Amino acid sequence: MSNSSVSSSSASRSDTSATTDPGRDPGLWVLFAVTLVAVGNVSSVAPSFPQIIDVFSVSRVQVGWVVTAYSLPGIVGAPLAGGLADRLGRKPVLVPTMVVFGLAGGACALARSFPVLLVLRSVQGAAAAPLVGLAITMIGDRYDGTRRATAIGYNAAALNVGTTLYPAVGGLLAGLAWFWPFALPLLALPVAAAVAWGVAPPPVERARSLTRYVVVARRRLTDPQVLGVLGVNFGVYVLLFGAFFTYVPELLDARFGVPPEGAGLVLALTSISSGLVATQLGVLQRRVSPERLTQISLGIDAVALVLIPVASTSWGIGAAALLFGTAQGLNQPALQSRLATLASDASRGILLSLNGMVLRLGQAVGPLVMGAALVLGGLDAVFIVAAGGALLTGGAALAVLGHSY
Repeated sequence: MSNSSVSSSSASRSDTSATTDPGRDPGLWVLFAVTLVAVGNVSSVAPSFPQIIDVFSVSRVQVGWVVTAYSLPGIVGAPLAGGLADRLGRKPVLVPTMVVFGLAGGACALARSFPVLLVLRSVQGAAAAPLVGLAITMIGDRYDGTRRATAIGYNAAALNVGTTLYPAVGGLLAGLAWFWPFALPLLALPVAAAVAWGVAPPPVERARSLTRYVVVARRRLTDPQVLGVLGVNFGVYVLLFGAFFTYVPELLDARFGVPPEGAGLVLALTSISSGLVATQLGVLQRRVSPERLTQISLGIDAVALVLIPVASTSWGIGAAALLFGTAQGLNQPALQSRLATLASDASRGILLSLNGMVLRLGQAVGPLVMGAALVLGGLDAVFIVAAGGALLTGGAALAVLGHSY
């Protein structure tokens, strides 16, 4: 692509970002809807697991394959879709991917054998993995600077609305029949139509050949800043999925006799505080760099994780959950914003989709690491090790990202 074309692309986006308040951009709200329908496809179906065990005569271990079948394909699906989005364009990849996600997910509700359910979940998971990354990619294409940070913060808030609501909605639907929560992804179909006809993507630079794209992508993927952001994000996901989501409910039950419904409310506090803080990212980044926000948030993570095992009441754990959510509301959109900025137009799709792959790796590795801490030192050790991990991740953020401000 010629320099004049690239300059025109940048100027077009700069003009749009300078004159449009992200909150008043209808196309942006459609992208928030993409994020909203893409999340929660584990937590929404989890209430059906006891019924699935009975209906299909499977064990507690086997019912966990419903999650594994959904998560593993995303390790390949996310970067593949991101690369295609860079080469073919964002909408030509996002729209059909959403259709596959919606149809495969909805078809799970029709499955009447466990193997068929697992196959459909695998297809759904492969399509689900890049959706949030592609939405953020299109947000990054539309805006620059603090407006980009504001828009990504709003998107993180939409994600947290989903993580708060889906478990409750899934529980209500599971009360009707085990298969109804699996029908929720059908909501992706009208959203895909809205993307197709309601979102006008700005012109972006694309590599003119596959060879050139490989060169551009490899240059970005070997950038220490990019690797640093992905590495820090991996550490954050290990803390989130390995310690917090996995063992806070167990600690609440073991020490205070809090039932699953109460534990769900405590976890929801994290999403609420995270979403509220994320909406302020644009304001915060006018004063503090994304790197500094990330380091501050990891310090807050460490404090919250230390407070959890020493809390004398369930209310104390609830307060720690609010604090932990505050940290997530800072670091997740800040890291996404930083990654969107580090990426060129020609490589933004694959870089942000790789972030989705890192999330799934964190989901897989986190419980293993914290499970080892549990075996060696009990529940308290899980949170102390996690707090130490937060400090180490913060140190890594300082070492790798700190020189950029």
